[in-house]
Amino acid sequence: MKNPSLLTIAGSDSGGGAGVQADIKTFAACGVHAVCAITAVTSQNTHGVQHVFPLPAEVVVEQLESVFSDFDVEFAKIGMLYSSETIRVVGKYLKKHDVSYVVDPVMSAEAGGNLLPTDALLSLKDLIKDAFAVTPNKFEAQTLTGVTITSIDDAKRAALKLCEIGTKAVVVTGGHLDCRDVVLSEGRFKVINGSVEGGTHGAGCTYSAALTANLMFGDDIFDAAKKAKNFVIDAISSSRQVGGGVSPVNQMHRIIEDADRFNVLQNLAHAVKELQECSECVLLLPEVGCNIAMAIQEASTPSDVAAVEGRIVRLYDRMHLTGCIGFGASRHVARIIISALRFNPVLRSAMNIRFTPEILDACNKLKLNTVSFSREDEPSLTKTMDWGTSYAFLHAAETPDVIYDEGGVGKEAMIRLLGTDALSVAKKATLIARIASDT
Repeated sequence: MKNPSLLTIAGSDSGGGAGVQADIKTFAACGVHAVCAITAVTSQNTHGVQHVFPLPAEVVVEQLESVFSDFDVEFAKIGMLYSSETIRVVGKYLKKHDVSYVVDPVMSAEAGGNLLPTDALLSLKDLIKDAFAVTPNKFEAQTLTGVTITSIDDAKRAALKLCEIGTKAVVVTGGHLDCRDVVLSEGRFKVINGSVEGGTHGAGCTYSAALTANLMFGDDIFDAAKKAKNFVIDAISSSRQVGGGVSPVNQMHRIIEDADRFNVLQNLAHAVKELQECSECVLLLPEVGCNIAMAIQEASTPSDVAAVEGRIVRLYDRMHLTGCIGFGASRHVARIIISALRFNPVLRSAMNIRFTPEILDACNKLKLNTVSFSREDEPSLTKTMDWGTSYAFLHAAETPDVIYDEGGVGKEAMIRLLGTDALSVAKKATLIARIASDT
């Protein structure tokens, strides 16, 4: 039995941010195989569309013939079709093969540039008539319906007009409407909120592709729209500046972050094992216990940092974990890492250990770059780990390997080890412990 594939019929974006490229990445991120038929080749980048070369309608049909002769396709997402002839043959072909489809009525690029000739508008409306859903933005909805949209009520009126054409469902996407999506199906409205800052090139393509994937998996239009909204919010928030104009959204963000989180947990587990197998490491335990932590890439909050729940304490002359390894387990060490990341994005791990002259001397024997701060200099209304770490980086000639303080009233003296990952920090700690134990 064949696994179903999801079809995109759209233009190619040479900048890789929108069109077929965005659809394929979105389908892959949603866990479904993508097949495609390219309707036009655009010369495009983050600044806009420089040229459009539409493919002949018969070439589009030839691609569809190849796809349907081999793959199981029940759902399709339609983007840029460009010409009336292509719109007509695509609609006829999908109807012949009983394929449900979502229309993203692409008329212009996010970065600028017209992608639909005015003479193709009537043909596009005919295509929408048999669509499962249509996902216009504010301006596309205005063009298709003649309704001037300045409010949610206006968007609802436009959605009703689109349903009168024949489509089963409408989502007026809210990128230009205070980030509120208006969903209409079977006479019922739902407004989905959610805003985010970031690059938006390809956001419309990505949204409609995610919506189509969710519908193929069996979600109703309202659940599918909510999931697609969350997907595109993540994609926008994780966009990266790859050109000089509007940054493309990042469809792979969730997959990359999930893999990163798994790798962090694995690395931290190996680090803990390294510490537990070193009998000398108990010398490094402060009175308050210690912890070792590691962050995902571009971490910004303690929930992005994994550590040992509770702390690491002494039991039978070995380091012992009081809890499991998990994200958000240690705000204390997490703040050290997050502060360090502001100065050096590769320093993703830290461990707090006991301060003694012998342990500090061991750090120096290993030629680690040590920097200190005094708690007496700490301004009021600040967190020691945030301020102390920032102070050390600002006053260090080189990137610190070790940040320490000699304590204060009611505060235990402490050493913090920094490194690129938890295992390297643990190995550093075992070397320090063995040198210190010999003195």
